[in-house]
Amino acid sequence: MKAQDGMYIDGAWRPAAGPDMIEVVNPADEQVIGRVPAGTPEDVDAAVRAARAALTAWAATPPAERAARISALRDALVAHQDEIAETVTAELGSPLSFSQSVQVGLPILVAGSYAELAATYAFEERVGNSTVHHEPVGVVGAITPWNYPLHQIVAKVAPALAAGCTIVLKPAEDTPLTAQLFAEAVHEAGVPAGVFNLVTGLGPVAGQALAEHEDVDLVSFTGSTAVGRQIGATAGAAVKRVALELGGKSANVILPSADLAKAVTVGVANVMANSGQTCSAWTRMLVHAERYEEAVELAAAAAVKYADRIGPLVNAKQRARVRGYIDKGVAEGARLVAGGPESTEPQGYFVSPTVFADVTPEMTIAKEEIFGPVLSVIRYEDEEEALRIANGTVYGLAGAVWAGDEAEAVAFARRLDTGQVDINGGRFNPLAPFGGYKQSGVGRELGAHGLAEYLQTKSLQF
Repeated sequence: MKAQDGMYIDGAWRPAAGPDMIEVVNPADEQVIGRVPAGTPEDVDAAVRAARAALTAWAATPPAERAARISALRDALVAHQDEIAETVTAELGSPLSFSQSVQVGLPILVAGSYAELAATYAFEERVGNSTVHHEPVGVVGAITPWNYPLHQIVAKVAPALAAGCTIVLKPAEDTPLTAQLFAEAVHEAGVPAGVFNLVTGLGPVAGQALAEHEDVDLVSFTGSTAVGRQIGATAGAAVKRVALELGGKSANVILPSADLAKAVTVGVANVMANSGQTCSAWTRMLVHAERYEEAVELAAAAAVKYADRIGPLVNAKQRARVRGYIDKGVAEGARLVAGGPESTEPQGYFVSPTVFADVTPEMTIAKEEIFGPVLSVIRYEDEEEALRIANGTVYGLAGAVWAGDEAEAVAFARRLDTGQVDINGGRFNPLAPFGGYKQSGVGRELGAHGLAEYLQTKSLQF
């Protein structure tokens, strides 16, 4: 697509306030594929004012009509799904098949779920002698990451629309073209002017201006824990609500009774998806000592098969970051059994699928989020040690447990300090709440719990 040279504000594309542009680079060949405006605080202010002006009418729109607009948005995404998938592949580097099935297919499913929820959610309920009204929180500032550019937008915008909120979106500067296509879909769906607004730009400029704006009632952010802390501090000073979906270092706990081959194979696939650029990836594989070496061999063999299946990392900075972690793993004594910091590709920001064995919980690669195709295999002696290791990070976003008996796996999973756990390879559920414990965030996305993040309650006593 041809990148827009303005911002989508109050239902139309408008010139940006400043002259600066951001280059969008294809990470597979390092070529510039487009340029978008670098938004300024003036652009953000214009977008927030448009959202504020549209709030009263949109909040008063019957839920059934809001549901119809979300349904129309879903249909617009379906109509343009091929173009969107190709755009995600061009600016992020995801293999086209992954872009089609996950990067675009999942948000289409999520948008449909919120069309249904908007029509059926109990925005009013009786509690004793009170009527409790669930009302929109107001103007939402949504700041989204680059790793799942359409999904993270839909996961914020769709429930905000369903709740009756208006939105200003600041997408990641690495993947703004997908956000522009989303804005076109919003326009095509007939969402009223001002209800949704898009400002492209850099995080420290446009993102910060959005988070600090006095007329933004809630900031919904997905990204690093470091930036999430800053946003949380800014919002706290203004007594402003936040929803933060942050980092992860999830454990894949394979209990002795598990089907080892399946658990390892699925675990490696989980880590390699999206080139490891997934906050909920199971990057720590915990295996009992008696089957540890067998698991390491299985993991190394599985990882090698992804050498020509995964795409590049998003940019040169991310590639350097991941390579640095691999070098640190070797320096701290972990055993490299697959991959390494280099790539066989002549160009592009590629890193080979990498597996480390003999990783201990104290190592950097076992504690910090790498955000690349790197798996750490960790040995444990008994279930209590496995639990201590699994819970022994500052994160708590996701995880997995495998056992021969489902009840055994569930019992272990209930003791994990994490927001979501897959049991024996359980399928992803777009209606289940997604979010973290500890420094993995505040609040939940998806389903009814995700909708509730954008509502505030008022009780009337009779």
